[in-house]
Amino acid sequence: MNQSQRFENWTFKACEDQEWMPAQVPGCVHTDLLRLGHIPDPFYGTNEKEVQWIDKKDWEYQTTFDVGAGLYTQDHLELVFDGLDTYADVYVNEVHVLSADNMFRVWKADVKALVKEKGNVLCVRFRSPIQEDLPKLEKLGYALPASNDQSDVGGLGDKRVSIFARKAPYHYGWDWGPRFVTSGIWREARLEGWNDVRITDVFIRQNEVNAALASLTAMVEVETSQAMDTVIRIGAAGQCWEIAAALQPGTQTVELPISIQAPKLWWSRGLGDPYRYSFAAEVLQGERALAEAEVKTGLRSIRLVRDQDEAGASFYFELNGVAVFAKGANHIPNDSFITEVTRERYLHEIISAAESNMNMLRVWGGGFYEEDVFYDLCDEYGIMVWQDFMFACSMYPGDEAFLNSVRHEAIDNVKRLRNHPSIVLWCGNNEIDSAWAHYIENGGWGWKKEYNAEQRERIWADYEAIFHHLLPEVVEAYAPGIDYWPSSPIVSLTGDEKQHAHPSTSEGDIHYWGVWHNVEPFEHYNVYVGRFMSEYGFQSFPEYKSVRTYAEEEDLALESEVMLAHQKNGAGNRLIKQYMDMYLPEPKDFPSFLYMSQVLQAEAMKTAIEAHRRRKPYCMGTLYWQMNDCWPVASWAGMDYLGRWKAMQYYAKRSFSDVLISVDGTKPDVTEVYVISDQLKKVHGQLKLRLIGFDGTVHREETYEVELAPNSGEELVSLNHAEWLQGHDPAATLLRLELSQHGEADLVQEHYFVPTKDLELKLASIKVTGGEDEQGVHLVLESDVLAKQVWISSQAEGVFSDNFFDLIPGLPVKVRFTSREALQHAGVISDPGTVEVRSMCDFIQ
Repeated sequence: MNQSQRFENWTFKACEDQEWMPAQVPGCVHTDLLRLGHIPDPFYGTNEKEVQWIDKKDWEYQTTFDVGAGLYTQDHLELVFDGLDTYADVYVNEVHVLSADNMFRVWKADVKALVKEKGNVLCVRFRSPIQEDLPKLEKLGYALPASNDQSDVGGLGDKRVSIFARKAPYHYGWDWGPRFVTSGIWREARLEGWNDVRITDVFIRQNEVNAALASLTAMVEVETSQAMDTVIRIGAAGQCWEIAAALQPGTQTVELPISIQAPKLWWSRGLGDPYRYSFAAEVLQGERALAEAEVKTGLRSIRLVRDQDEAGASFYFELNGVAVFAKGANHIPNDSFITEVTRERYLHEIISAAESNMNMLRVWGGGFYEEDVFYDLCDEYGIMVWQDFMFACSMYPGDEAFLNSVRHEAIDNVKRLRNHPSIVLWCGNNEIDSAWAHYIENGGWGWKKEYNAEQRERIWADYEAIFHHLLPEVVEAYAPGIDYWPSSPIVSLTGDEKQHAHPSTSEGDIHYWGVWHNVEPFEHYNVYVGRFMSEYGFQSFPEYKSVRTYAEEEDLALESEVMLAHQKNGAGNRLIKQYMDMYLPEPKDFPSFLYMSQVLQAEAMKTAIEAHRRRKPYCMGTLYWQMNDCWPVASWAGMDYLGRWKAMQYYAKRSFSDVLISVDGTKPDVTEVYVISDQLKKVHGQLKLRLIGFDGTVHREETYEVELAPNSGEELVSLNHAEWLQGHDPAATLLRLELSQHGEADLVQEHYFVPTKDLELKLASIKVTGGEDEQGVHLVLESDVLAKQVWISSQAEGVFSDNFFDLIPGLPVKVRFTSREALQHAGVISDPGTVEVRSMCDFIQ
């Protein structure tokens, strides 16, 4: 059987230095230096610029090791690195065994002839990614577009070299992230031994899956050192399948047909149980197992449906025959330093997504192919994954060496991830098709004007080689049955000007950034609704407690050096202020500005999400930018770097509710009320509408019967303002909507007739009482007048069942607190500690 041994007791140093220092592997130079106190905290203040010298040096890591007796006697010994970042030469006992040049690949070397039983030396020398790639830029003769590469921060002027390295693009900076160009052994390093035969991969290919039958093929990749007659056995769900296999020396794949009657299907959150099967593979001689392996997967049918219709063409995911409205966000790396992300942090993100009623995350193409634990958790919680390949917002070289590296990278990662039922799409890149806009002379981001006709054609040919040929070929060969999408956004692969997406296209997916970058009003979210909204967003600051982790009190000003250092979108702070002036009252101080920025972001995203959901089934997906942060920063995230939910996350939870009451107030003098359901059962209940004064007086009340078909939406009622208001002041009156479903929880929504900045708000006195019932501890909040955007903050880290809600006199609200620990471990008692309750009037002039 296979045996393995991890390496320990690593040391590292700059190649030019003499002194070896203790290192952690997996890790990187930056985190090792920080741990030793040799650099300041890179996330604090303006320290980012203090550590830019690191990426200009070569570094080396070294360890000595003995080989365990059982391992040493194996016929084959292989050195395996699951990840080397990025340009590295590896030596065993001073003999060069491999050179690496791609962070995303697995690197292996046969070292049987080199290792001794005791006293071996393993050395990994990393070449500076900057020094390595500057000559490539010089040789090319012109710069390739890479607009998010913050080369100026790194002291390189306009010399952007990120596109030459197969390395996480965000390491070079982004418009929400810092520039830390890392080097190091970032995934596990080990010695593997085996005799005779081993299983190197098991893929459960899903040929046809439905409620009656799962028709599968087990693809068992086997390596053997000699010819042998064997039996390959697969066990799952109490059944067994076998096939005789005459193995030949080398690597081969044995295919074994499998069928499971009436399988338990894998469903996304909200539609059913995300059930997974375990498949155990064995290579047998007689009843003796020579090699074993086990994989888990969920059985489901999945396809991207792009059918022509009157409006254009659909774009939605069909899971087990059900059209799924995708609800979620774009995921970026959880840290600038990948190895700092613990399982607990991944679990917090995925549970937060599930608790927010999401069913999809898009793994964006400027980060890295995520850790196995990320996909395992998405499988477990029923979160579908739109998986980008790691290319974003840049044009890339197309020389033979680069293409060969990309091919190996794609094969490694598609094979590693293809058993995850959560992965429903592979996408070639982020925004490159629309940024270059090859078929529209003045289209895109203006990149083409920097190049002559010959250069343009060469750059585009290189693009097509990767995204229209190489990557789809790999997906088809190694993950058959999963759709490939060449770029996000794109209309379709037409080879003419119709290919490139824009906010009004009625096919493909759309990234709509008119709100934010173009300072268009929030109301435009109702205008630009595509078939699938894969990006849109609005920024806010983290809360005061989070900001103080990187700034002192004297730094708390919008244009201070520290605030600008933690705002990577050039116009970001100005845009937040500009939109705040449009929609909200003026905050009284900077901590109040932080709160108000979160309210602003939340209102923007509510407007967008619900505009998209009201257009179901024309629109069948809404993924906002972005779920998370990689450092503490003002950004588009709904959850800050420390995992604290912003107002937007609570709003998303409400707006992503499987059954939603939504109000369209964009038409003058009319309010339209919609009910939308993503459930697979009928919605049956009553909708109560109440016109309420800010003092709690009920001016009018009406009830409507609701009967809504499964997985649908409809306009229920249109209200004439003049008739409904009956002379009551629209600035001091609200519409309260409550949907009571038989046997289900009530759904609540408030609607206002004027913008928030024009509301006649009074300072509220909010009473908070604690209580306990069969579900645990809760808080009950009551107010004497309308309290807008009630924010409950707790001493303990955790999440409330609701927050940033409106509190109406006479309508108490009960909320529960779940600590970070209790969110992840059943049975843990949640105690919020001291709580503070404030509303908007506490933060305005």
